[in-house]
Amino acid sequence: MSGQPSEDKSNAQSTPQQYDDDEPDDWDKRIFSTGCSVENTKLNDCFFDTKDWRKCRKEMETFKECWKRQGNEQRTSAKDA
Repeated sequence: MSGQPSEDKSNAQSTPQQYDDDEPDDWDKRIFSTGCSVENTKLNDCFFDTKDWRKCRKEMETFKECWKRQGNEQRTSAKDA
């Protein structure tokens, strides 16, 4: 042995490749395009913290108001087939 620590290459291959998460993905782009990304983040943070949508009614209402104010209702309206 040369006194150098041996390198375990088996672990390096099983580790998933890291990627730059700073770039917005398609989901982020869709949320940003609504004009309500801040309200969406607050709503998601509330649910993450409480694990109960019922405790996030204020955040949900704020998000809904923003959604309407930004004219996003057309985006989610049902279409007849």
